[in-house]
Amino acid sequence: MKHSEKSQKYWKKNLQYLAILLSLWALVSYGFGILLKDTLDQIPLGGFKLGFWFAQQGSIYVFVILIFVYVWLMNRLDKKYGYQE
Repeated sequence: MKHSEKSQKYWKKNLQYLAILLSLWALVSYGFGILLKDTLDQIPLGGFKLGFWFAQQGSIYVFVILIFVYVWLMNRLDKKYGYQE
């Protein structure tokens, strides 16, 4: 595989990962924290309403988890295409 072809496939996969992970974050932060807040408020979580929890803390926790998932995915992708350190 040529270098330019390899790098194009690498970046295409990288953009797919970014699109999926950012979509998940948008779903959690905007969807759960704003759009579905009233529905989720029916479920208690540690004395708080679940919709409130997602709006205040849940989206931040999910974002941090997604950072670690992205690092793990990119390390695997780097090894697959020979870009590891």
